[in-house]
Amino acid sequence: MSAIRSMIIRSRSHRVVQDGSAAAPEVDEWHEEDTSCWANMPEELLREVLLRIEASESSWPPRKSVVACAGVCRTWRQITKELVKVPEVSGRLTFPISVKQPGPRDFLLQCFIKRCRSTQTYYLYLSLTNALADDGKFLLAAHKCRRPTFTDYLISLDAGNMSKGSSAYVGKLRSNFLGTKFTVFDGQRPHAGAKMTKSRSTKLVNLKQISPRVPAGSYPVAHISYELNVLGSRGPRRMQCIMDAIPFTSIEPGGVAPTQIEFSHHNVGSFPSLPFFRSKSNHTDNFLSGPLPSEKDGALVLKNKAPRKWTCCWSRT
Repeated sequence: MSAIRSMIIRSRSHRVVQDGSAAAPEVDEWHEEDTSCWANMPEELLREVLLRIEASESSWPPRKSVVACAGVCRTWRQITKELVKVPEVSGRLTFPISVKQPGPRDFLLQCFIKRCRSTQTYYLYLSLTNALADDGKFLLAAHKCRRPTFTDYLISLDAGNMSKGSSAYVGKLRSNFLGTKFTVFDGQRPHAGAKMTKSRSTKLVNLKQISPRVPAGSYPVAHISYELNVLGSRGPRRMQCIMDAIPFTSIEPGGVAPTQIEFSHHNVGSFPSLPFFRSKSNHTDNFLSGPLPSEKDGALVLKNKAPRKWTCCWSRT
């Protein structure tokens, strides 16, 4: 099996393999590779080989072998994507799209953020061990851009290119002037091609095709608000997060959350068409400057626990 892995990686040395420094978006450009000897393997044998690799390489960095298999040719990619389950089912992050999919329900995926003060850049990593010196697996990067009345954090899959026009652009986080209210924007236009995942069964609903040349947009998917608690400035702030794109029923037993399966750089997209995406642009401005919007449309609302007066478990700065 190790010999097969090494041959796979050598056969695609000219392609980019997702590693710890930058996560390149998935691409769907196959040329002469589909005519290679790897594409002509019997499907039963190929599926068995890929299934064993997927099961054995359960964590990073060895899991990059699974990503390498998906980059050999179109046939390998199709079968690999069929075998790799979404994080909600497998509990693993494999492809770049995994960062925009629901996580496992039974346990947490521990991550940490590194900040570079000189460049105002933040890096999100997946924890690989419980050690404090863990280098982690790179997931996302965000660059802070100050404006006169607000601050934007541009989010990208590529730590070296965080421009809004980049193919690695994911979205942005916008805060008000005081840094008490935030809005999360998705850079991908929603449409009717949705893949709803429930347990191990999946189905496609109203699959549509969109042009890959559609420019990156800003579609609000979540609103976060911070307020002082009963202890004032001595304790942690109260936080409320309204997940506009996720219904509250998704966290109930048997609930289903919208699951995005591909980025908009492909010909086929997968984010569900939801009413909140069609709101006017001034809705976000009203949120950043006005009071916190109330629960509506069945959106999932997350709140942190209120601190107790007799506990001092928070950090003071």
